[in-house]
Amino acid sequence: MTQLRRPLTDAERLDWIRLIRTENVGPITFHRLMEQYGSAAKALEMLPELARRGGRPKPLRITSKAEAEREMQANRRFGAQLLCACEPDYPEPLAAVDDAPPVISVAGHAHLLRRRAVAIVGARNASLNGKKFAESLARELGTAGLLVVSGLARGIDTAAHAGSLASGTAAVLAGGIDVVYPPENEDLYRDIVAQGVVVAESAIGTQPQARHFPRRNRLISGLSLGVLVVEAALRSGSLITARMALEQGREVMAVPGSPLDPRCHGTNNLLRQGATLVERADDVLRAIENLRPPMLAERQRDLFSAPLHTPAPAAEPDESDLAKARALVLENLGHSPVTIDELVRGCQLSAPVVLTVVLELELAGRVQRLPGHQVSLA
Repeated sequence: MTQLRRPLTDAERLDWIRLIRTENVGPITFHRLMEQYGSAAKALEMLPELARRGGRPKPLRITSKAEAEREMQANRRFGAQLLCACEPDYPEPLAAVDDAPPVISVAGHAHLLRRRAVAIVGARNASLNGKKFAESLARELGTAGLLVVSGLARGIDTAAHAGSLASGTAAVLAGGIDVVYPPENEDLYRDIVAQGVVVAESAIGTQPQARHFPRRNRLISGLSLGVLVVEAALRSGSLITARMALEQGREVMAVPGSPLDPRCHGTNNLLRQGATLVERADDVLRAIENLRPPMLAERQRDLFSAPLHTPAPAAEPDESDLAKARALVLENLGHSPVTIDELVRGCQLSAPVVLTVVLELELAGRVQRLPGHQVSLA
């Protein structure tokens, strides 16, 4: 049965923060725990036993209530709000993503996240013409009523934010909501907080590290109907954003460039693979005119409570079935990733049993989840 989204109480929000900040709990694991146990409070209660069953030799570090309260208070002092994925103000296109962040920090004008959005990303070492084009295009798309989303990076991102600042722009950060990176964009950051909206998945105060940027990129595409790439080398992080957009069912667009410029090889390759060619704002508007923001998938709606109704937790497999399955799952896993479906078929076990075993092993730190519903030995 489809269930309504609802605001959480402060106590429930604390439980959500504690769960997602706990060691070895990522977004997909969080959603699996919610599906299995019906609430963050019950999931927190079950974590030590799940990790023990997965073979963890030492206790799992679970975020304390005091730590979660400090995070909530730090956001309030900064002027940011915490939104959980079941709440009405959480951007619905992002909530529809399989690995949607359970909790995000939002600073500035959160209502802008209800607009239809398009992302503009590209090279940090962009050419002057590339930056001018991105800024002009962002200005026209903003005037047309779209929210322009980007990552506050140097080059194309900075130009896209600058062009759409007056009409509404969203900056997605790799670190905490209060950490500006790169530092030279601090003035732009302050302008976006004043006129647009800033979004972060990491806890407030988190300094961005290399592993945070691909995670940030999935939020950029997840907030948007489509992603436009302006100048990108063949190994550019912008191509990661384009790939994630494709996996999320979003439109992928690219601006053609000179074959003599390495900064255009990635965009030209996207076009070769079928991305929509963009030379002016009208090309973007036509590409997304019939698109609607993705709705919450049935699986995700069922994770959360309706105002007067709590979902029944999923039935847990028998311990005897799990005991036999653990060795079989480990035997079939290696350091090369495989999809969950492949693992189910290879082990000839039911999906609930495999999912539960993988959950235990992940909490124990013995298995890691990878993009595309893949898992491997840690």
